[in-house]
Amino acid sequence: MPILTERRRFGRTNLHVSPVGFGGAPIGFLETERERTAQTLNTLLDEGMNLIDTAAMYRGSEALIGETIGHRRDDYVLVTKCGTEVPDLAHKAWTPELVAATIDRALRNLKTDYLDVMLLHSCEIETFRKGEALGALVDAKRAGKVRHVGYSGDNEAGAEAAQHPEVEVIQTSLNICDQRNAELVLPVCRAHDVGVMVKRPIANAAWKQPDEQPGMYRDYASEYHRRFGLMGLRLEDFDDDVQEGGWAELALRFTLSSEGVGTAIIGTTNPSNALANLRAAAKGPLSKAALERIHQAFGSAQGGEAWEGRT
Repeated sequence: MPILTERRRFGRTNLHVSPVGFGGAPIGFLETERERTAQTLNTLLDEGMNLIDTAAMYRGSEALIGETIGHRRDDYVLVTKCGTEVPDLAHKAWTPELVAATIDRALRNLKTDYLDVMLLHSCEIETFRKGEALGALVDAKRAGKVRHVGYSGDNEAGAEAAQHPEVEVIQTSLNICDQRNAELVLPVCRAHDVGVMVKRPIANAAWKQPDEQPGMYRDYASEYHRRFGLMGLRLEDFDDDVQEGGWAELALRFTLSSEGVGTAIIGTTNPSNALANLRAAAKGPLSKAALERIHQAFGSAQGGEAWEGRT
């Protein structure tokens, strides 16, 4: 039996997703070798994960995914993101022409006839309001290239986008050091039956020193590390089963305990770490007492600063 058997309803999309999904940024930016990527992705699919997230801007990520698991297309929900400029397309960011060309590029790279979800990749809310980029996604949906349309963003922008009738999925930040969107974005998603994907669910390993992180993550890791220190959490203050799993398990289970979260995406190039994340998710939500301790630590540590969700 696979490690992870749980499936969660993904808003009104009629999709059902594993609580942990694969984030495809590292395999692109860190130029992971094909064999390692194939091993990681196929192992995860075999063990019950069924959501893959990538983006046009993640260098060779889409192509690597297509090459290594394109033949297993029926086994996973495929999410990618568009709108930002990419080197091999001449169109300007957020234009309908770029969105349309990026969708066609994704279909080729990912070796598929359709994308389950295409997200606008963290555009400014003013750009979203203009409607041109979103309209191009809707056109692709009508053409059968995209099944569901969404937006990747945080804070007030994420909350506003979640209210739009065409938006069916939101990707937003949420973790032990980044809890603002649980108050601001998730309630709107629940009210409008929008599927929720959480990015950075383990807070970029905030308990480690930032210089231990890959360069692409140090900015996030530095701020999360600062917040984590101010929160003053200690593993020994939690139940034995949480202590045994360590900070990564506690952080992931915290994120997955938030009401309305469909899936949390974690990018890794290490198959062992990937499987550990599935085992952590399979243990289920944290206790009410543990959740209250983390919420209280976050609230107390902010003082008057009011930490926003990290975009």
